[in-house]
Amino acid sequence: MARRLIDRGHAVTMVCGSYSGGVTGLSESFLQGRREGQVNGIHVIEFDLAYSNSDGFLKRSMVFLKFAFRSIGLALNAKYDVVFATTTPLTAGIPGIFSRWIRRKTFIFEVRDLWPELPKQMGVISNPIILGMMSFLEWASYRSANRCIGLSPGIVAGIATRGVSEDRIILVPNGCDLEIFGDKTKPWRPEGVSQDDLMAVFTGTHGMANGLDAALDAAEVLKKRGRSDIKLVLVGQGKQKAGLQERAEINDLTNVVFHSPVDKEELAGLMADADLGMQLLANVPAFYFGTSPNKFFDYISAGLPVLNNYPGWLSEMIGENQCGFSVPPEDPEAFADALEQAAAGRSELISMGKNSRKLAERSFNRQDLADQWVAWVTK
Repeated sequence: MARRLIDRGHAVTMVCGSYSGGVTGLSESFLQGRREGQVNGIHVIEFDLAYSNSDGFLKRSMVFLKFAFRSIGLALNAKYDVVFATTTPLTAGIPGIFSRWIRRKTFIFEVRDLWPELPKQMGVISNPIILGMMSFLEWASYRSANRCIGLSPGIVAGIATRGVSEDRIILVPNGCDLEIFGDKTKPWRPEGVSQDDLMAVFTGTHGMANGLDAALDAAEVLKKRGRSDIKLVLVGQGKQKAGLQERAEINDLTNVVFHSPVDKEELAGLMADADLGMQLLANVPAFYFGTSPNKFFDYISAGLPVLNNYPGWLSEMIGENQCGFSVPPEDPEAFADALEQAAAGRSELISMGKNSRKLAERSFNRQDLADQWVAWVTK
C-alpha cells in the first residue's frame, strides 16, 4: 500500500516496532530507542519495542501502549497531511485521535479485528474496567477518524454499529500477492512428508486465537483410522507452539509436522507442493465475520483448495466458489473426513485449486485493492 502511494507521487513515513519474525530493512543501531532510514522509497521509523506472540498479556499490552505514546510525539510534530493507523492493537488509534483533534489532520483508521469484542469472547480479557476503557477507545477511534476501513464484512458492520455513517466506511480486505505465488517458485516439502502423502499446510501464528488443537484432534482421528499418508504441516511460531509440540510427541502424532517460520519466497515454494491449505481459528463467534486472515489469501493465491473449520464469510465464499471444504467447528471426525475426501479425490482437488486461483485473481488482486485503498486514503 505504501509503495502504491509512492507510485502516485506521495511521500510516505511508516512507523513500526520490532518483531523477531521479520525485518524492517534498517540495520544500524538504535539511538535513544529508535532508528530510521529509507527502505524502498519509504521513510521507516522503527522503535526499539520488541514484540512476540509468545509474550504474556501484560508485556504485550505495555509494548502496545509504549508504541502508541511514542507515536503521539510524531503525530504532533512531524510534517504530513494524512495519518493512517491500522489495528491490531486498538491502541494504534491513539496517535490518530491526537492528530485529528489537536492538529486537525485527516485521520484514516483501518480495523483488522473487532476489539474489545474478540478478546472478550476469547476470555483473554474479563476485567470490566479494562473492557470499558477499550470500548471507549474503540468508540473514540471510530468517531475521530475522517474515514474508516474494515477488512471484512463483519468489521464494516461492527464499525457502523458504533454510530459511524456508512459513507465513511469502506471494505478493503487483505489481498493476494499473485506475483509471489506464481510459476517461478521452487516446490519443496519438509522432512517427514513424502511426495505420495497428502500435505495439508497451516502457515501462521500458533496462538490461542488460531485454535490449532483442532488440527491435532483431527490428526488423532486419522491415526486411529490408519491414515499415515495424510500429513498436517504447521509452519510458524507462537505462544501455543511448545504445548502443541508436546501434545503431538506424547500422543505419537507422526502425521503432524512442525516447521519454523519461513520467508514469503520459501512459503510460496512450500505451497506450490502442498495439496491443501488449512484455514483454522478457535470457535469464537466474533471470528465468523470479523476477521480477514492473511493465510487464506495466501492459500488461494497459490491455487490451493482451502479447508476451513468455522462458519462465516470465508466459509460461504469457499462454498460459492467451490474452492475447498468447510467443516463444523470442534468436529474432529468431520475434519478428518474432509482430509480423507481430499486424499481420495486428487482430480477434484486440482479443480478446486484452479477455482481458488481464479477467485484470487478476480476478487482479491492486491494491486487492485491497493488502488481502492489509495483512492480512499487520499480522498
